[in-house]
Amino acid sequence: MENIRERTMQIEDSLLSKEACRCSDSRGRQRPEPEDDLRTPFQRDRDRIVHCNAFRRLQHKTQVFLSPTGDHYRTRLTHTLEVAQIARTLARGLQVNEDLTEAIALGHDLGHTPFGHAGERALKEVYPKGFCHYQQSLRVVDHLEKSGRGLNLTWEVRNGIVCHTEGPEAATLEGRIVRLADKIAYLNHDIDDAIRADLFCEEDLPEEIRGVLGKSKSARINTLVLSTLENTKDGVLRMDPAVDHAFKYLNTYMFHNVYTNPVCKGEEGKAENMVKTMYQYFAENPDKMPEDYGRVTTEEGPERAACDYISGMSDRYAIKVYESLFIPRPWDA
Repeated sequence: MENIRERTMQIEDSLLSKEACRCSDSRGRQRPEPEDDLRTPFQRDRDRIVHCNAFRRLQHKTQVFLSPTGDHYRTRLTHTLEVAQIARTLARGLQVNEDLTEAIALGHDLGHTPFGHAGERALKEVYPKGFCHYQQSLRVVDHLEKSGRGLNLTWEVRNGIVCHTEGPEAATLEGRIVRLADKIAYLNHDIDDAIRADLFCEEDLPEEIRGVLGKSKSARINTLVLSTLENTKDGVLRMDPAVDHAFKYLNTYMFHNVYTNPVCKGEEGKAENMVKTMYQYFAENPDKMPEDYGRVTTEEGPERAACDYISGMSDRYAIKVYESLFIPRPWDA
């Protein structure tokens, strides 16, 4: 049978733009491996991420609204899938590597804490070396998955994951696409969730935003994607100035009306206290963590192990652990 991986790489060479990162251009893995007959390196990375434990835990991690009881609010997993969809659309339109783009998108939030950015803020305050979810995402795929062996991903996927939010931009256009797709996704689906939570209605959005970007979630995403495809040149992602201005205004509006709104953030103080309390407990009692974290405790110290353990928890598991440690149980005679 014809080697399907080689055929796919030949298609990449003939169809992708000069700004694209082809599999043949990859800097490779930290530990060399035999190639797969069916899948390219970036396709294998995508599959490893989808099948890893940290990816499955995203389904029970907060996106914006803390442990929502409604079935239709976004979780960290549904956010990740929406990012991947937008990123692939951009990658296809710009004729760059869709498989690399998808792998980065699916792995970008693997290190996110329970309780969203409240959990991240808490660990950043108590862990002496600081905490950032994008750095933790890289740590997950490099050191924590597969009992410490990691997923051994390609350099390009790892670079895209750690550069998806702040700091230096990714080295590849595919990684930079994920960074933009992440922002397009969360601003627009967070509007949807805020409307569902009765924080405001669609018509409350300023006309400076709705008149330029559109009057629905799908219209706004379509406008932002199309503007990016029409204005990007020489590997530099751009939008039309009017669209870019409205996009930045939307970010400001969401910051003031959702991301700092006491109605949807009122419980975050409790979540932060939970995370800080558990961190202190496990840093002082590392033997109370699962055996998997014994290696981290020995090699890097109990504080690092406590940080890894807590950041990997889902919301409901964190609550369960906290209750078992600090909430008295009724006497069962």
